[in-house]
Amino acid sequence: MANCSMPRVQSGSVQKFLGIAFLGIGLWAWNEKGVLSNISSITDLGGFDPVWLFVVVGGVMFILGFAGCIGALRENTFLLKFFSVFLGIIFFLELTAGVLAFVFKDWIKDQLYFFINNNIRAYRDDIDLQNLIDFTQEYWQCCGAFGADDWNLNIYFNCTDSNASRERCGVPFSCCTKDPAEDVINTQCGYDARQKPEVDQQIVIYTKGCVPQFEKWLQDNLTIVAGIFIGIALLQIFGICLAQNLVSDIEAVRATW
Repeated sequence: MANCSMPRVQSGSVQKFLGIAFLGIGLWAWNEKGVLSNISSITDLGGFDPVWLFVVVGGVMFILGFAGCIGALRENTFLLKFFSVFLGIIFFLELTAGVLAFVFKDWIKDQLYFFINNNIRAYRDDIDLQNLIDFTQEYWQCCGAFGADDWNLNIYFNCTDSNASRERCGVPFSCCTKDPAEDVINTQCGYDARQKPEVDQQIVIYTKGCVPQFEKWLQDNLTIVAGIFIGIALLQIFGICLAQNLVSDIEAVRATW
């Protein structure tokens, strides 16, 4: 029984330490932004705070790692059962999300549009969110949710006459088409970009939205994405089966006492 528990102890330890690392990064980022000294500011950001990814993923990994590692090491059936149930709930939620995303594709697209536009409004409010949006637009060569005009939602980039910002009627530098000859990023390349005719805009900035670009990327890489999700699902099923098998072995040994 000790040999059977070794893989669970080792994988649980890795999960536990990865969880601690993710949590540490998340808490450090919040400390740098002054969130820990003012907890109420967590909800002040109008958009999505990427630090939540580290905190939530780190927390889940730590809980799973702790329950799996300590449960196997101490032959604690309660922790092992908790590990199985918790992992089973995650698997069920992933499966449900996948089915709902396939059935309600238009609704998911609308929610993604709303999510991106909500973060466009908060672009200058948080440096982590700003970096995430810039990375997304550069990686998928897109601008806004469905086009560059979505940046009218941001108080610094909108084209209203009352906007005194130098970035008025512009877009972030991450929307700009890249010149391979340029070694230094021109952070002002998006200034006044949307004041130009649409034909000229296509030369200077990306005019396609991030939602259709994401859909295109998903279709082009469907096999890889599906393979990753299937691999994760198989690992979760394997973890559940291993934990349940260990519980059965422990209970069988205890029954002979």
